[in-house]
Amino acid sequence: MKNNLRRCVWCGEDPLYIKYHDQEWGKVVKDDRILFEFLILESAQAGLSWITILRKREGYRRNFADFDVKKVANFTEKDVEYILQDPEVIRNRAKVLASITNAQIFISIQNEFGSFYKYLYSFMPKASPIMNSPGNYQEVSTTSIESMAIASDLKKRGMKFFGPTICYAYMQAVGMINDHEASCSFKL
Repeated sequence: MKNNLRRCVWCGEDPLYIKYHDQEWGKVVKDDRILFEFLILESAQAGLSWITILRKREGYRRNFADFDVKKVANFTEKDVEYILQDPEVIRNRAKVLASITNAQIFISIQNEFGSFYKYLYSFMPKASPIMNSPGNYQEVSTTSIESMAIASDLKKRGMKFFGPTICYAYMQAVGMINDHEASCSFKL
């Protein structure tokens, strides 16, 4: 049966990509800790490939307090310098500093809306995920009305490295938008 599984073309043959595709991508995430994890990872991805970030995910987990938003929000310059020494993360000072600022904004949004999840879904039609069914991955958009609205609002709040395209990829990752190809065995 395993040999009969069909996957979205984008995940190719890389075992890490296949695992991510099969177990995470497009599945609805309600847990704010995981939503924060993907916020850090997607922001780090800006200008890079997603596989690069997946390969460094454990380095991020280690360096970013297992994605504990309150701890990250309180990182100091000493923490930044420590992180920038580790080759298992993207050693970009602006992105590391943005992670701290973004954590503070994330907490502010949690306080305002009750959870980051509730905030995100306030932008979604009927507060539900969007279920697309592209025939092939070339048909998948890189932005949406929702990703533009979320990114715009987050920018006004001061969030960095989280424009409409990164936001759309984030929305795909956490199941707000399901873009599994129509022929994919993992389409929900």
